Amino acid sequence: MREAAATAGREGIDPTARIHPAAIVEAGARIGAGCSIGPFSVIGAEVTLGEDVTVRPHGLVTGWTEVGAGSTVFSFASVGEVPQDLKYRGERTRLVVGARCRIREGATLNIGTEGGGGLTRVGDDCLIMAGAHVGHDVQLGNRVIMANYAAIAGHAVLEDDVIVGGLAGIHQFVRIGRGAIIGAGAMVAHDVIPHALVIGPRPVVEGLNLVGLKRRGVAREDIAALRAAYEALARGEGALADRARRLTETAANPLVREVAGFILADSDRRILPLE
Repeated sequence: MREAAATAGREGIDPTARIHPAAIVEAGARIGAGCSIGPFSVIGAEVTLGEDVTVRPHGLVTGWTEVGAGSTVFSFASVGEVPQDLKYRGERTRLVVGARCRIREGATLNIGTEGGGGLTRVGDDCLIMAGAHVGHDVQLGNRVIMANYAAIAGHAVLEDDVIVGGLAGIHQFVRIGRGAIIGAGAMVAHDVIPHALVIGPRPVVEGLNLVGLKRRGVAREDIAALRAAYEALARGEGALADRARRLTETAANPLVREVAGFILADSDRRILPLE
């Protein structure tokens, strides 16, 4: 790949960037050192690519969009297009993608809306697989994995280390707590507690994501405390909020307190039922 004469020496483009002659880089785009931009890709005028970002052939990065260092946008992905929201009227909103993310073929990531805070954010080290969708004003934490054709509707929040299975759908405004795993094909319309295992087309929480906890090196005593807390939340006396309040008053374990605090936090959705 060689640098196009049309972009050679242009302000905002690092001289070490490799831009194919068949790529379109609009005036105003900022291209960092070591970037690689393939043929037939399009980089918009308000785009900023960090160091060593790769845009594969036919990739689109547009809008007021920032892509972090070391990330890769694969062929036919659409990064930074306008929201799929009829209320959007062209207001100036953003998409920020973190470092070392992989945005695979055909994935779509939209900028935010004025009513939703104006920012869609993807954390570091995320994997957005083929055909997956990140809607407007969504907030993804670090190390989130979205499998093929998973879809996240507007305003949803996925905390760190969440995994969303293929063809799963997350309803707008839903929160998915840290370390939870959503099974393939699930349709999630309510908040999911941290470290949960969610299975089924109209899912409930089936227990804890024990595999994920072990892979992240969580200590056995912490896992044991979480399991005991889960039993208390799922089968204790009173409403779920009452059970969570009791845990905040009695539990010292930080993971248990994280789950209880998640349940008690303000939300537009109720908590997905615990089985």
